[in-house]
Amino acid sequence: MEQVLTLVCKLNPSQRQAEEIELVLKAFADACNYANEKVKSQITSKMTIQNLVYNEIRAFFGLSANLAVRACARVGANRKTAKQKDKPVKTFKPTSADYDARIFSFREKDWTVSLTLTNGREHIKIDAGNYQRGKLKGRKPTSAQLCKHRDGNYYIHIQIKDEPLTLIKSTNVIGVDFGRRDIAVTSNNDKWDGKQINDIRDRFSRVRSSFQRKATKGTRSTRRRAKQTLKRLSGKERRFQQWLNHNISKSIIQDALKNNAAVAIEDLTGIRERTNQKPRNKTERRRSNSWSFYQLRSFLEYKGIQFGVEVIAVPPAWTSLTCHQCLHIGLRSDKRFRCTNEACSWSGDADLNGAKNIATIGANLVNSPRGSNCLCCKLSVDSSGLLKAYTVREASV
Repeated sequence: MEQVLTLVCKLNPSQRQAEEIELVLKAFADACNYANEKVKSQITSKMTIQNLVYNEIRAFFGLSANLAVRACARVGANRKTAKQKDKPVKTFKPTSADYDARIFSFREKDWTVSLTLTNGREHIKIDAGNYQRGKLKGRKPTSAQLCKHRDGNYYIHIQIKDEPLTLIKSTNVIGVDFGRRDIAVTSNNDKWDGKQINDIRDRFSRVRSSFQRKATKGTRSTRRRAKQTLKRLSGKERRFQQWLNHNISKSIIQDALKNNAAVAIEDLTGIRERTNQKPRNKTERRRSNSWSFYQLRSFLEYKGIQFGVEVIAVPPAWTSLTCHQCLHIGLRSDKRFRCTNEACSWSGDADLNGAKNIATIGANLVNSPRGSNCLCCKLSVDSSGLLKAYTVREASV
């Protein structure tokens, strides 16, 4: 399985090149919208879409042959993603275009990219930082995406493909418990406090609300300045959250490398829909929905592939209510957990207890014999209140 790393580099086009970039982005989006309207919505194969509308796209929108092919592929890929979410593909905006090896190339000697635009190939200078230069040195990437970001500047998203490292073979597993009070707690008792994060997100929310009111009810000059400020603040919270998730995931993977261990995390798929069904006030709903646990999981998974650390997702059911020492159901009150088994009576941090339970379930999966069939972990509670975890083998389809 190849790992794809995307490097984002800012472009420095001339005025003429910027105009041609705008034209090709608009033509690419128009071609995607045309294909999406003309081809039946249930068709997701890029080859079928290409066979039906390729000639019209070339004739109507002035795209090169490979850009027309990439537009058909974009429609097919978006339809497959939308089908999984049971939502239709509505429209494509002129903000990006896909490039392959025939219409894109990177030149290290002068740090430029060669792109096919509306009037042929253009060599455009890129601004590459030390990180991007280190990753691109000596490489010949074969695919990229031309993008226009919200700041109005143009960027090239260069994709580099690497073969992943061999996974570390170990019976040791580090469990990770996700939460809002503490963003992540590991079974090694490493934790990342979420109080400061919540305070920052609350401040962002208050600032946005204040400027949104001014943007609708103030004078003309006040509305203009408020909209400018909102545009400048746009994405700032998202970038902060992304930066923090990168740091947390990097620390966990480095700890796993140091201990020669795998990482077990909670599978929180659908948690937003489930928690939103509970009665909560507006502030609590915003706080719960604003943190991206899926992003943290994806960062852990791709960093695990990069460094050869296995990342396993386990079901979170009962992990926060079970004593990690005796596996009996206990009592949890806020951040504290107490085991109700008189022979044990363990008490301590609830998230640490949950992380140790996740590590135990993960170890059960890691140490089970694995072949071509699918393994999944099942949890049950017997009549005495003892939690049992066992592995079930399902036939592959």
